[in-house]
Amino acid sequence: MPTLSPPAPIAGGIFDRLDAEWAVLCADTSVQAAVTDWLMTDRLADDVAAVTDSWVRALGPAQLLATLRPGTGVLSDALTDAVLRALLQRAAGRDRSATLAARIIVQAMIPAAVRMTLARVRPWGGRTFETVGHMSVAALFEVARSGRIHTRPGRPAANVSLEALKLLCRDLAFDREEEGEDLTVAEGLTDIAPGPAAHAHADWVRTAAAAAGLEAVGAASEAETSSARLELLELVLDAMETGMLSPADGRAIAWHYTAVPVPDAQAAMLAGSTPGAWQRRRSHAVDRLKSANQWVA
Repeated sequence: MPTLSPPAPIAGGIFDRLDAEWAVLCADTSVQAAVTDWLMTDRLADDVAAVTDSWVRALGPAQLLATLRPGTGVLSDALTDAVLRALLQRAAGRDRSATLAARIIVQAMIPAAVRMTLARVRPWGGRTFETVGHMSVAALFEVARSGRIHTRPGRPAANVSLEALKLLCRDLAFDREEEGEDLTVAEGLTDIAPGPAAHAHADWVRTAAAAAGLEAVGAASEAETSSARLELLELVLDAMETGMLSPADGRAIAWHYTAVPVPDAQAAMLAGSTPGAWQRRRSHAVDRLKSANQWVA
């Protein structure tokens, strides 16, 4: 699947500050020494050095990030999984190295945090990019330190993203309850229009969905792709990027859950499958998303 970059974060905001802090960490010789020791202990140093064209004793946070976030932006190969799982195990500890490990994980997951944030910014109830961005980062850090992820099967990056999304949605729901009736009324106002960031994000989702073949059998209407359809497409794209869903799994969901579903017989023919197999594929794919409480069909 072609990987497209999401819209840039707001200049000077939480993600810019994280990048600035990251530059300071990379320049800290004590941090570099700690990272080198971790990789040597976990027997990952030689592999990380090879893929980053580095000397083993010079490995540091920058080389870790290059391994965790390759040029494609997809956290999906075996070495990436092994390094991230080792970091998650360290982050579950209770010493200073655990905090550093969690901070590295957060830096690697910033693209996912930006996507989560952009999808949940609203022009009411205080849900600005900066506010939701802080919540996304806090959710990632909490998940990294939780100790729940490194023992799970499957892609650790996908597990981190989905757990963080669950926390973010929970916290946003709590904020909604705190706002009460005023927020409910605000959501019903007809003159609230999405801003430039929302339009840019919607364009990115539609472009990425088309590139992934999620709209190959007919484009959705503008009204549909401006709301529930965009949310669904983004969830499917994220799951495909992290390896939770295959391209065929993504199409099985996207082609069915739309204003005008593609008949299973037609979809199966396009995919070179049978209607029964196509239905089973869609059911299993939906179950994987449901299992993380990410989306309910």
